[in-house]
Amino acid sequence: MDFTHFNEQGRARMVDVTEKTATVRTATAMAVVRMNSATAEAIRTGGVAKGDVLAVAQVAGIMAAKRTGEWIPMCHPVALTGVDIRFSLGEDRLEILATARCKGETGVEMEALTAASAAALTVYDMCKALQKDMEITDVRLLEKTGGKSGTFRREDLTWQK
Repeated sequence: MDFTHFNEQGRARMVDVTEKTATVRTATAMAVVRMNSATAEAIRTGGVAKGDVLAVAQVAGIMAAKRTGEWIPMCHPVALTGVDIRFSLGEDRLEILATARCKGETGVEMEALTAASAAALTVYDMCKALQKDMEITDVRLLEKTGGKSGTFRREDLTWQK
């Protein structure tokens, strides 16, 4: 594979996407927050002192997706057309699915991954008084569409869109 992430001096650079065709692009990523059943129940019943955990995590994920290009050094600022954060709360884990969309010259995988990560970190922050040993795991890209490379979908996971 021929990467264009280096200049003629071998130094990292932001890839020039000027000549790329703008297409509709989507990406869905996930993160999992593993917790004990008491913490999950507190989230489910609204028993967390800092407020509605899932509502705050949803806003945090959306805000983070919008600012991805500001803190991932070689990531282009992307004009997102949509971000959706979904949750599945089990007995001892919270699955977070983040989908980002745009019509542009570069993909939105990083925005989806950032959204899922920020939502998971927000859950940890809001629940850390209840449980300090929660774990954030399984941060990964599940699917991406659009662009020259086409569609990618993990085959090793089951998840709902």
